[in-house]
Amino acid sequence: MTNLDLHDIARAARTYGVHRFYVVTPVAEQQALVERILGHWRDGHGANYNPHRGEALSLIRTVPSLEGALEDWSLELGQPALPVLTGANRNDGITSAECRKLNCSHPLMLTLGTGWGLAPELFANGWTVLDAIRGCGDYNHLSVRSAAAIILDRLLGDETRS
Repeated sequence: MTNLDLHDIARAARTYGVHRFYVVTPVAEQQALVERILGHWRDGHGANYNPHRGEALSLIRTVPSLEGALEDWSLELGQPALPVLTGANRNDGITSAECRKLNCSHPLMLTLGTGWGLAPELFANGWTVLDAIRGCGDYNHLSVRSAAAIILDRLLGDETRS
């Protein structure tokens, strides 16, 4: 997770009305780095410099595991959240339109990976998988922040403006 990922995904999440953005990492140093960045923009100099950034970053919670994120989000909702996994090489999932409909009946936890993507064992859980974003060629290696923005627009964007 990079500084740009935190800022850009949080801003996209806030724009599309997402209520929570979890950064999942078991590495204590990475958790501390995320918290230091968030502290700067929520409480430090950045809070006065750009309050809108702090508003977006207030959506972020850092947790050591996906299970912890699911538990926290389900407690917040008062009902179980359904994880929706993503991956650049997945073609065994549901379409964005199907996921948009699913979102109307179930609280979802959209799960994105960085670098090499999500751990393969997550896909063995039987959770819903979202079809990969496809461009017009065979190259498919978007940054996580670009993928997040595209997916959020497809799932939560204004359908009347397409």
